[in-house]
Amino acid sequence: MASNSVRQGEKRSRAGRRAFLASCSSGLFALASRPVRAMNITTPKPTDIRVDEVSIEYQEVPYRTPYKFGGREIDRVTLLNVHCVVHTASGRTARGFGSMPLVSAWAFPSHTMSFDITLNAMKAHAERIRKITADYHEAAHPIDINVALEPEYLHAAEQVSQELSLPEPIPKMCTLVTASAFDAALHDAFGKAHGVSSYHTYNRDFMRYDLSHYLGAEFRDEYPDRYLLQDPKPSLALYHSVGESDPIKDSEVKEWIRDGLPMSLHGWINYNGLTHIKIKLAGNNLAWDLDRILSIDQTTRETEAERGVTDWVYSLDFNEQCPNVAYLLDFLRRLKEKSPSGYEKIQYVEQPTKRDLDKDRGNVMFEAAKLRPVVIDESLTGLDMLKLARAMGYSGAALKTCKGQTQSVLLACYCQREKMFMCVQDLTCPGASLVHSVGLAAHVPAVSAVESNARHFVPAGNLGWESKFPGIFTIKDGTMRTGDLTKPGLGVVEP
Repeated sequence: MASNSVRQGEKRSRAGRRAFLASCSSGLFALASRPVRAMNITTPKPTDIRVDEVSIEYQEVPYRTPYKFGGREIDRVTLLNVHCVVHTASGRTARGFGSMPLVSAWAFPSHTMSFDITLNAMKAHAERIRKITADYHEAAHPIDINVALEPEYLHAAEQVSQELSLPEPIPKMCTLVTASAFDAALHDAFGKAHGVSSYHTYNRDFMRYDLSHYLGAEFRDEYPDRYLLQDPKPSLALYHSVGESDPIKDSEVKEWIRDGLPMSLHGWINYNGLTHIKIKLAGNNLAWDLDRILSIDQTTRETEAERGVTDWVYSLDFNEQCPNVAYLLDFLRRLKEKSPSGYEKIQYVEQPTKRDLDKDRGNVMFEAAKLRPVVIDESLTGLDMLKLARAMGYSGAALKTCKGQTQSVLLACYCQREKMFMCVQDLTCPGASLVHSVGLAAHVPAVSAVESNARHFVPAGNLGWESKFPGIFTIKDGTMRTGDLTKPGLGVVEP
């Protein structure tokens, strides 16, 4: 099925890390800064699952055109596909499937290591995660399996970094991305084992612990179903990302690809009926950033006028390249002066400064957040960082399934209780990984749009999926049809 695939599977051994894993932290990826509590694994629920098998394969997919963001450009991607088999106490078995692109340029950015070095590190880490997951023998809900295993995943990242003599260690974000396909496979299998959507299993009937176990005492006696929709929204607006090097007008196209797809923003607006446009900016060149957004705004305004459309929005993504918050404030001020109408179209601003907030505490976002919601993305690796971001003035969060279904579900609950702005973005996710991402967006009440970039950057990764989910992969009116994402598990049919 997959090109250049490497299938690695084996029956798990009953020996191994049982004692260690049984005593792992109950906090989501060390989410809360409180003493570690051992998971109560002695009283499983009858609905819990045990892991029987875990296998992985890789699928190499070329980009149609390069995608430039944060000063980096990528032209290919490796998909990590994870298959698992689980069983319940009653003896029912189910297969689960999860997929995620290993975009090391985003998850493991480096000025000292090449793309191939960081990608190979992610692959080596994926094999360790596969074994750790296959060796976990306790009956549990997928959320608790992920929470229990994350410390082991992080420890494995340290080991891989040392064994490969990497000049920079594998960061936590990279671990989250690599582990996310495994997490998805378990959530998918759990729902399929019980014949229901995974979103129907985030309640007291299936979960051993309430949300206070993961998020703090204020969530006592609450479960995720309080904050998530049981049934998906019927539709979501599609956010289209414009990379730093993407043509805006047809006249800017240097070399046409004759495959029937557009090459410019103008073309894509007409082709997909777009009304939500995400703009990648340099963040370190104010004149270029202003010229870029003004050009995009002018072309969008002219194209939408031709279509008779007056209602559209922008989001701005600096990919943590702004040197400080003063840059962002100056940019917004100048944009408002040059194009008041364009400024009014901005829905939110994403991750303007460095992802390591703990080392960048001087760049608080209080003033910027008064103008537009400012959300964290690269910074969001757990509840601890979400709380720090809020203390620094950030007003929202970008949820991404590439950081794990478990984290996405739990942090969506926290953000809603705290009335934070939320958006759901992808990692240029094709195929099954896009269905997974869209499914999350369709079940979070406050989210009305979802980013989808593979349709224009990696359409080869969507081959075969259009007929399975035409409402997600065939877009003509700027929206995705999501009402039928009700199949068991995460709604993805294992290929």
